[in-house]
Amino acid sequence: MSATHEDNGWVDRLRDPTLQPQALEQLRDLLLRGLRRAFLSKASDDAFVEDVTQDALVRILDRLDQFEGRSRFSTWAMSVAVRLATSELRRKRTRDISLDGITDGNALRIEFADESTEQPSASAERNSLLSKLQELIDERLTDRQRWAIQALLNGVPIEEIARRTDSNPNAVYKLVHDARTRLKQGFEQAGYTADDLVGLSQ
Repeated sequence: MSATHEDNGWVDRLRDPTLQPQALEQLRDLLLRGLRRAFLSKASDDAFVEDVTQDALVRILDRLDQFEGRSRFSTWAMSVAVRLATSELRRKRTRDISLDGITDGNALRIEFADESTEQPSASAERNSLLSKLQELIDERLTDRQRWAIQALLNGVPIEEIARRTDSNPNAVYKLVHDARTRLKQGFEQAGYTADDLVGLSQ
């Protein structure tokens, strides 16, 4: 069966009132299997996967017109469910994060790589970059910029920072953007290039 035929079959059945119940049940089983493989251990219980699956089915039905056939329908539907699960896990995590704890003076201490797991030259280079990053954060950022970067490094999304501080995402984004600009300028003045910094995210 071709991808096009398979995809058209899903869309047609989900739009047909008489065929939709059976199609939804089959799609539900497909999403449940995929989400359990990907998220069950992270979510800690099956109720999370069940809830995300139900939300995903509603969203998929609402967005059938957005399916363009560039991939199999099942792949597209699973991507919708995975995005929902990822967003919900992030929200659950940030609800448990205390912004007071993030602002602790030691919250932004950067852990250096374990030299036993890297080549000595690579470890030394990485640690040098991280040391410079820590120095720039301490010396070049304002208290508010440092605080925003701390929150981001602890996994708090900009939207959540804005909500908890009675601000708005645009204001927080501007604060983070300015902080990153200062850090970038500091690296450039210290003689580092963009290629040197790529390893920091690896």
